[in-house]
Amino acid sequence: MNKRLFKYSSIILLLGLVFAGCKDLEDMNHDPTKANSTPTSTLLSNAEKSAMDFLYNGLQNGRIGMPYAQYWAANDKANDSRYLLDEGINNSLWNSFYANTLRDLEEIIRLNRSHTAQEETANQIAIASILKVWIYQILTDCYGNIPFKSTMQVATNITPEYDDAKTIYTALIDTLQNQVKLLNVAQPSFKSGDIIYGGDVAKWKKLGSTLLLRMAIRMVDADQAKAKSIIEANYMNAISSNDDNAVFQYLNTAPNKFPYNDSERGLTEFFVSGTLVDYMKSVSDPRLPIFARLPADASITDYVGMPYGTDAANPNRKGQDKYSIPGKRIYAADMQGILVTYPEVAFILAEAAARGFSVGGDAATHYKNGVTASLNYWGITDQPAVDNYLTKVPYNAADWRNVIGSQKWLALYPQGFQGWFERTRLHFKKPGGADLFIAPVDPSLDQNVTVVPYRLTYPVSEQQQNKANYDAASQAIGGDTKGTKLWWNKF
Repeated sequence: MNKRLFKYSSIILLLGLVFAGCKDLEDMNHDPTKANSTPTSTLLSNAEKSAMDFLYNGLQNGRIGMPYAQYWAANDKANDSRYLLDEGINNSLWNSFYANTLRDLEEIIRLNRSHTAQEETANQIAIASILKVWIYQILTDCYGNIPFKSTMQVATNITPEYDDAKTIYTALIDTLQNQVKLLNVAQPSFKSGDIIYGGDVAKWKKLGSTLLLRMAIRMVDADQAKAKSIIEANYMNAISSNDDNAVFQYLNTAPNKFPYNDSERGLTEFFVSGTLVDYMKSVSDPRLPIFARLPADASITDYVGMPYGTDAANPNRKGQDKYSIPGKRIYAADMQGILVTYPEVAFILAEAAARGFSVGGDAATHYKNGVTASLNYWGITDQPAVDNYLTKVPYNAADWRNVIGSQKWLALYPQGFQGWFERTRLHFKKPGGADLFIAPVDPSLDQNVTVVPYRLTYPVSEQQQNKANYDAASQAIGGDTKGTKLWWNKF
């Protein structure tokens, strides 16, 4: 693994040089019998890294995902926590996935199908297709209806139509089901370039099944019968331990450091929210010293979260040395970019069992597995400590939504976008029913949102450059506002 990772900075640099010369290359005559393209391994490593870089940097994750999940509260730009969306950041999120990650993955598929890949294999197509599903689900869960069918026809269609989000889900589920079947452990895949799994086909099969579980549980309140069928058909083949986690391991070496880290400068843009800190303190959560740090003021000996959505001019706001910032591990240069981990799978199965689905165990067992696996992931492996924590957050079948929801939310930290999606989807509170989340202390700056956005508004660039299709999409979803609920959100 280390040898593969050591190589990918030079690979990414090579990819940049290749793309920089594309215009000149288009004017040259090529021998049609010879391959003249970027290696698929290079495209894969670039796609994986570009996706993780945008999901975990201080802009998209820090300014959107983490505050919308109410994990963090903004320090330097307090309006982020009051839902004033920065359009540059929003536009970058949209464009980076379409123009970078999805284009690279589509090129892998094209090269394999046109027989110009260095190693033509069905496994390469399947792996690229699974990653495409991952990205498209994030996009449609952020915005609702999005360009889907025509997005890769850039040369002929620069104003793509938007597709219905529910229809996109159906297509993504079909893709996952088909590609998981096509993955063949007896055939080669990627000899290099795969930072997530090192080309291990068996693990990619597990990831495909796991993403099916994620999609199914997200749509469970909109179509329970279909969700039940998908979960029951795929849970046995999904990730079943932390050994199978789908993660992108960053390195403490530029340019391959975690996209938002404090190895070169101190970071004070964000505080851990009072919502997160106060709840974790109330249950003596052993992950708190990992998720947060003690305030810089040495006289303060306990963790202190920033009350969520506090305006910079609020007279009750303390100095920045009085609040906890995210933990050292969260800001480590060699932190992992998380695609999905076993704790999430365990909580999906716990919820499925609580809803009466047949998933090879009861809800209490899957819940215990999820809590334990999350603690283990963060290095808390002492069994007495794990058992002690479980006594403080016991499973309660009569209150399953709040019990599972609150622990799944903790386990998803620092996956801001997934934490936000699950917050709005499951609509959970603290165990017992008391509110966990709060509206911004100083009111929302978006007239359509009081407590939490349900989606992101479409980028302004779409309104300007693709207006007809933007207008149609906006009307189809019920209005382009952050208060518009997505098709799967029934609360």
